[in-house]
Amino acid sequence: MAFEVRFPVVGESVQEGQVYKWRKKTGEFVKRDDVLVEVETDKATVEIVAEAEGTLTINKNEGETIAVGELLASIDTSAKQPAVSSATPAATPAATPAATPAASSKSPAPATPPPIPTANAAPGGDVRPQSPAVARMAAEHQVDTSDIVGSGRGGRVTKDDMVQHLESPKQATPPAPAAKSAPAAMTAPVSSGERVERREKMTRLRQRIAERLVEAQHNAAMLTTFNEVDMSAIMDLRKKYKDPFKDSHGVGLGFMSFFIRAAVEALKKFPAINGYVDGTDIVYHDYYDIGVAVSTERGLMVPVVRNVDRMSFAQIEAAIAEYAKRGRDGKISLDDLAGGTFTISNGGTFGSLLSTPILNPPQSGILGMHKIEDRAVVVNGQIVIRPMMYLAMSYDHRIVDGKEAVGFLVKIKENIEDPARLLLGV
Repeated sequence: MAFEVRFPVVGESVQEGQVYKWRKKTGEFVKRDDVLVEVETDKATVEIVAEAEGTLTINKNEGETIAVGELLASIDTSAKQPAVSSATPAATPAATPAATPAASSKSPAPATPPPIPTANAAPGGDVRPQSPAVARMAAEHQVDTSDIVGSGRGGRVTKDDMVQHLESPKQATPPAPAAKSAPAAMTAPVSSGERVERREKMTRLRQRIAERLVEAQHNAAMLTTFNEVDMSAIMDLRKKYKDPFKDSHGVGLGFMSFFIRAAVEALKKFPAINGYVDGTDIVYHDYYDIGVAVSTERGLMVPVVRNVDRMSFAQIEAAIAEYAKRGRDGKISLDDLAGGTFTISNGGTFGSLLSTPILNPPQSGILGMHKIEDRAVVVNGQIVIRPMMYLAMSYDHRIVDGKEAVGFLVKIKENIEDPARLLLGV
């Protein structure tokens, strides 16, 4: 009997997805709850698990588009799991004394035994995890994947890496070094003359990101205000308590928890920034769900830390660390991304000194953090060196006035420069 594996309903607005990676292959025996395939939607990557055990037959290849309810694969439930042989393998004959030169020339033996092949091994012995498509391409073109720098998780070679490797011009073998000891004259590199272009289909997630960014600019009157903040107080506080904090709570003390708490206090004073426009109405939120922008290998995602006004610093840091881990592993779910009343993006982790963040619709505000850099500033009439960060706050001018936006950013600056305010609520 064949059990049908279909793409399930994974979200109210998700109608189709793209087969990203098969974890199992055709003919492989799968057990119940084994992860069969990862399907990428316009919001997140979804894992499809086996609901029965048997032999798998794949119907949709990696890269193909699949609609909700469409057949992904089938499982032959009448098949039995192959028995694992417990027999001891036959012993290999003992090595014989070295043969005479005449005998050796007739039937030369290899100097070392060949390596034992592994399930994921490529022709050159690469044992990094590979998809069936990559393994097939490597075998067809006799490519040693150990020579390819993989862009996937853990250095995994992806199908795109293989295509790029096969389409790139072959490198000529470098000439042997000259026998002369005198240094060779420097010459300009000679171009091969080839101008290579590649066309790749955007992933479903990247398409959705593009749509949302254009939507934000078309549907909101977006404006950005800037300020700068002295990070000395927080950096001193973190340096003093980071070890006791980690010992007590099992999680590191970062800067994001301070900014989230500072944002919540500012949102309480300027509630329109925590709301959004719905037709001719303004919807205000009396709760605080803060989206934290996370960059993953598949694109930007904004998982939401919910009810942060009720959370301690340790709980906020633990939630952020968990989302960061899920982002690296591709495990962020649709529920993690749903909702959100305000967003914080930290471009400083990539070295950005200043940028203009784009709203995350339908939200009315987003805070951009940036790189901390020592700069000369005037404090009490004296020029001093302080660790400074530029802050940027983009907002929807339809419901947020400039005075409110500036006041919001100044309130965050005050809370960061004097973090005792966060404990006293002033």
